[in-house]
Amino acid sequence: MAIFAQLHEILLSLINPWQFMFLAASFFPGTIVRLVRDRKFGVLLSPSQLKDAWFSNFWDWFAPNLRLNAGVRVIPLLEGRTTGGRVVEEPVGPGIGGTVIEIGAGSGNWVDVFSDKYLQPVAAAEGGSSGAEVAEAAAGTTATQRGGDTQKKRKSAREPVTHVYGVEPNRDQHVSLRRKVKEAGLEGVYEIVPVGIEDLGDAAKWGGRVEKGSVDCIVSVLCLCSIPAPRDNVRELYGYLKKGGRWYVYEHVRRDEGLGMRAYQAFVNLFWPHFLGGCQLCRPTEQWLREAGPWEKIDVGHPEDEQWHHTLPHILGVFTK
Repeated sequence: MAIFAQLHEILLSLINPWQFMFLAASFFPGTIVRLVRDRKFGVLLSPSQLKDAWFSNFWDWFAPNLRLNAGVRVIPLLEGRTTGGRVVEEPVGPGIGGTVIEIGAGSGNWVDVFSDKYLQPVAAAEGGSSGAEVAEAAAGTTATQRGGDTQKKRKSAREPVTHVYGVEPNRDQHVSLRRKVKEAGLEGVYEIVPVGIEDLGDAAKWGGRVEKGSVDCIVSVLCLCSIPAPRDNVRELYGYLKKGGRWYVYEHVRRDEGLGMRAYQAFVNLFWPHFLGGCQLCRPTEQWLREAGPWEKIDVGHPEDEQWHHTLPHILGVFTK
């Protein structure tokens, strides 16, 4: 029976990308209807704008689910509690703080993680966290708030975030992004940057400017897969970090092990970007990060629970300049 259960798990893993693409495709008719209703005929006639509107429509719906699933890794990452791709109980390095660049802010899925509420230790049950408690921690709810009486405080190495540059050139996302900034109480702290990475330092392009060597932290969560000219832009972002600045990364990457899975991932990638806003499955993102410039420390790895048959393997960790 065990072998059948394993085969079932492998099959589900292999078909999961196709199910996800089908789910994204189901939002296309509704996007057309909404654009016609709102008389945005120019968007309908522009393939690139239509794709952006379609992806925004889908992502607005899906983002909370992503937050719940990825939060069990991303929140500890930003608290300084990951090493070698693993989440650990005690901080092994500093958490985010100071001036931050968030790449791919999108609809604001991660905006609240920059708020002061994450300066407080998160409550966890004695002996480890249950699935519900982990999910609540990812959503910003502590066991103490639930009235628990057997909790201990999980440590965090977070520092106050003084300013965030939220890079999001897709303006269809800005209405939701502004709403999330307001809900998080970050007005005046979180600044939406409506241009690409290549224009961060160009005041003529967006009315603001980020100085090279002025940023304490960069946060990229599942976004480097879709930025244009990724190798050049990763190198560009490196220049904005201060000496000692940190790049917190949680990204899916190219699979480098196993000829069969590498070929399968490449096959899926023939279709995937057309359904998921230009997202690419086969980018060697870790390699590009390592090559961006000299790093004082690199603590990054693959999560332990991602097995060989996962089409979207991830890296999790911190690069310190």
